[in-house]
Amino acid sequence: MDKIDRKIINLLQKNARASLKELSKECFISSPAIAARITKLERNGIITGYHTSVNMEKINFHVKAFIQVQLEPRQKQEFYPYIQQIPNVIECNCVTGDYSEIMEVVFPSTTDLDNFINTIQQRFGKTSTQIVFSTSVDHRGVKLAPAQDTVSSEKE
Repeated sequence: MDKIDRKIINLLQKNARASLKELSKECFISSPAIAARITKLERNGIITGYHTSVNMEKINFHVKAFIQVQLEPRQKQEFYPYIQQIPNVIECNCVTGDYSEIMEVVFPSTTDLDNFINTIQQRFGKTSTQIVFSTSVDHRGVKLAPAQDTVSSEKE
């Protein structure tokens, strides 16, 4: 990746709906060149998708929480498919420490959250839950620093 690719990624992380024309203007290259670079970034698995950010409270999901789950290694083959089909689970990560999984979840109410936690405990075991009061930094991309373009010269 060169500095133009990094700039494209930074711009798309701010606004995934930026037009090729807008990106072209910011990067000082043609729209077809931008399109080719984006295609290459997608093909190489660097850009993995485009997402919409939604205000969960405005769609009646008022409770956000992080649930840690203590799993035995043998439980993962059952846990992963189960948790992937729960739409309230926004993200789930395998982590180090006393708990092996941490999930970010959203629910309309604490009653709904409680019911979900009870189900997880009955099926998989011990949990620890933190309910979110406020979010000071929302999900965001990582700003990439411009790369130094280097020209390699071979000595014969």
